[in-house]
Amino acid sequence: MSVIEMMILGFLSERCMCGYELRKKMEQLQGFARKFSDGAIYPATSRLVKAGLISERSEPRDGRQRRVFTLLDAGRARLIDELRNADGFYITDITKWTIVLTFLSVVPDKNDRDAVLRRRYDLLSRQDVHFFYCDAGNPLSIDQIDDPYRRGIIRVHDAEIASELAWLREELDMTDDSSDHGTDA
Repeated sequence: MSVIEMMILGFLSERCMCGYELRKKMEQLQGFARKFSDGAIYPATSRLVKAGLISERSEPRDGRQRRVFTLLDAGRARLIDELRNADGFYITDITKWTIVLTFLSVVPDKNDRDAVLRRRYDLLSRQDVHFFYCDAGNPLSIDQIDDPYRRGIIRVHDAEIASELAWLREELDMTDDSSDHGTDA
């Protein structure tokens, strides 16, 4: 399922909307990254209608006909399945992860939601991200970088990861003494 389709199903899980409203909601969620055109929204809604995941009706609004979309039971089930099984780029890419988190509460089972959070936690716990490399291809540590702006990228990234890990531990109700290091009995 595409990012656009997931957002459409996610926003329609909240209420019925016309294409314009969907586009605005999507831009509010992802506006920092991209703008969405009708040329992106309407082909996606057409695919979702054809797949039986959403319905479409025409109704007058603001003096003209609007296409209004409604999430069907099959669409809700598909959204829940996609969110429950979020992995790969939906866990590693911050833009896609933001979409998963935005709609994760649609998944009714807490254990399923926690499993998604745990996959992200496990990724961040073991991930060693490097932005800058020397000519030989070896990663540079922050101490090896003179440029203050590149050092800033690393500091901000490290702070974001630390903050997200703390939030995930809290959300997953993980105690510090048993989450990563095991317990001594």
